[in-house]
Amino acid sequence: MLGELFVVFLKIGLLAFGGGYSVIAMIRHEATARGWLSDADFQNTVSIAGMAPGPVATNSATLVGYETAGIGGAVAATLGIVLPSLLLMIGAAAFLYRIHDSVWVKSSMYGLRPIVTGLILYAAIHFGLTGNGEPFVSWTTFATLAISGGALLALFKYKLHPLAVIAASGVAGIVLF
Repeated sequence: MLGELFVVFLKIGLLAFGGGYSVIAMIRHEATARGWLSDADFQNTVSIAGMAPGPVATNSATLVGYETAGIGGAVAATLGIVLPSLLLMIGAAAFLYRIHDSVWVKSSMYGLRPIVTGLILYAAIHFGLTGNGEPFVSWTTFATLAISGGALLALFKYKLHPLAVIAASGVAGIVLF
């Protein structure tokens, strides 16, 4: 089990691009397809991982590993997801330092932005609107959209501090849910 956790998260860590939230879809697929966690348990795990300090992908891997195989599983999953990034970043930093002014490099980095945005939107839609086993169109969908819209309005139009918006969204969630 520990070897399987390590290999699965090594694969995820190797294919991950765009930050923790863009990886959530891959972690969810592997954890639920292998029967490690139910969809509801995975959503709870990601919620806890998002609240903990540190990268959400690493925290999610650690918690999935822990739920699956205890402390050894947490260590195996964490090493698996972190090791590729560490090795690739050391190699990439050395290489990109030499060619960072290339037009091809700059263009390819701009070309990766849409897919990262798409992966983040997928995670937001999957967890924000279709979670908890409720139908897609329900009062929770409208409440979630209202809180999201209010948060965006507060951030963009009124330029409120993100911590104030997070606190207000939490209070709105307590009231509405």
